[in-house]
Amino acid sequence: MEIITGVERRRRWRAEDKLRIVAELEQPGACFAEVARRHEVSRGLLWNWRRQVRAGTLRSHADLQFLPVQVMCDVPPPEPTPASRPSSSRRQQVVGDAAIEITLLDGTTLRVGRDVSTPALRRVLGALRR
Repeated sequence: MEIITGVERRRRWRAEDKLRIVAELEQPGACFAEVARRHEVSRGLLWNWRRQVRAGTLRSHADLQFLPVQVMCDVPPPEPTPASRPSSSRRQQVVGDAAIEITLLDGTTLRVGRDVSTPALRRVLGALRR
């Protein structure tokens, strides 16, 4: 008779479960080996989930929100205050290169060029949310 022990392979984890387990890892005094043993998952997988959470690729679907979007064409840029007024050539370059302008609820405005990558934009928006 052979008894097979160990972690079951190829389980499907919901994003919420992964996030809950990773949150346990962030608690003071948490030990990867203990958390892995308690949830019957490998430590390597926990490290992957933790990296994904920090990179913003692992998120709960409850975190997603729909926000109103207003598409505007050829809108003149807002007038800067005298202390922060850039030179006219610099201002033309910033406005001419901007393809996307995002205004957050707190009034923060982000302008990005046409060539911005999705991961870079995701990192900037993640930093602004904090």
